[in-house]
Amino acid sequence: MSVLASVPSSAGEHRLSWVLLAAIALASGLLLVGPALRRRWPAAWWLCVGFPAACVRVAYTWRPLMAGCGLAVSRKPALTVVSGLVGNGAAPPQPRVPRRSLIRPTPGGFRFLVRLLPGQVPEDFVKAASAMSHDWGVHGVRVTTWKPGVVRIAASATDPLKDPRIPRQRGAGHLLRVAVGVLETGAAWVIDLRRVPHWLIVGATRSGKSTLINALVAGLAPQSVALVGIDCKGGMELSLYEPRLSALATNRREAVKVLAALVDETQDRMALCRAHRVRNIWGLPDGVRPVPIVVIVDEIAELFLIAGRGEKDEAHAAATALVRLAQLGAALGVFLIVAGQRVGSDLGPGVTALRAQLGGRVCHRVADPGTAEMTLGDLNPDALQAAQAIAPEDAGTAVLASSDGWERARSHLVTEQEAEAIAAEYAHLTPHLSGLADATAGRFTVHLERLDQGE
Repeated sequence: MSVLASVPSSAGEHRLSWVLLAAIALASGLLLVGPALRRRWPAAWWLCVGFPAACVRVAYTWRPLMAGCGLAVSRKPALTVVSGLVGNGAAPPQPRVPRRSLIRPTPGGFRFLVRLLPGQVPEDFVKAASAMSHDWGVHGVRVTTWKPGVVRIAASATDPLKDPRIPRQRGAGHLLRVAVGVLETGAAWVIDLRRVPHWLIVGATRSGKSTLINALVAGLAPQSVALVGIDCKGGMELSLYEPRLSALATNRREAVKVLAALVDETQDRMALCRAHRVRNIWGLPDGVRPVPIVVIVDEIAELFLIAGRGEKDEAHAAATALVRLAQLGAALGVFLIVAGQRVGSDLGPGVTALRAQLGGRVCHRVADPGTAEMTLGDLNPDALQAAQAIAPEDAGTAVLASSDGWERARSHLVTEQEAEAIAAEYAHLTPHLSGLADATAGRFTVHLERLDQGE
């Protein structure tokens, strides 16, 4: 009987040894092929190696991390704990830590939910995000409110903004929708003008603002939309896209005419919607619906700055027209993209009124904190802090915010040569808008006369 009884024990030990050998062999293999796997198939490496290791780190450090960040709560009042220690020498009870859900992988990181303890608020976990990223050895940790009493913790193992991948199609098949870059989560950064119709884009020189506009134009050029440019710096920036523009204003006087023509266009579209008993142009039949218009204003400060008393009326007219377009344009198919190096209340009350109508905001690295405050301060203070932390070497990196929240993102590199080539390629799609053409007819006549004279 004793011999028979020893057989299962020996078989179990033998099976355990084989499992240990297999585990050691698997771990050794992963260590050997890990670097190559990470380079060629980063997603597979993350699921097989990186994510399991991250789960172990989170589980091992969760309790001491919560205690170190002040997020653990004692199970007994302090005096009760002290009296228990003095009375019988018993060990103090372990503090309560917030409960977390299962850790789920993402393409470049992981995420999980945490239920707050009584008296805790999401801001307590936001302050601990830096400590979490250091303890878990990840690039960054983002804490957002999931629902009342629950926060969502999302970690990025690496920086997805370091080498963004260009999507194969730039919003093909989706009118007024363009993929312009990549979000910090690894997802595509998509600007959808149907969802957020008006945008404010700010950034200092060489911060990536022009690259983002290039990406936007490159994505909108193949679509059935009209593009209108307002560049009061003599057209130095937007003239690259002139073959694809239905109108281009290169100074404030032309800009006022173009904006006035756009306001008249919205009045005509309003009458058209009223005649068909619909609330916006998207309810009109296909053969009747007018073409959407995207207005790109580069360097908004040049439009609002006043050098003398004679320019005051022009600046006021431009500001009033822009505010009216922002208020009425979404339903009538007129969308605004306003860009500039500096945006502040010192440019006049019109800027503040216009800012309130621009629901989408993109802030690159800026030269003064007032511009970042003007862009993001009224939407989210956390987004403002993230924008102010963008370093000069992070060209193209930006913080984008709307009523839905905020994200860090980076636009794809679209060079001036590429943008110019795309504008020329799709020049045949440029719609003719008679009102806008008349507003800038004088400038084109002068330009042709100078060409004839060889100037």
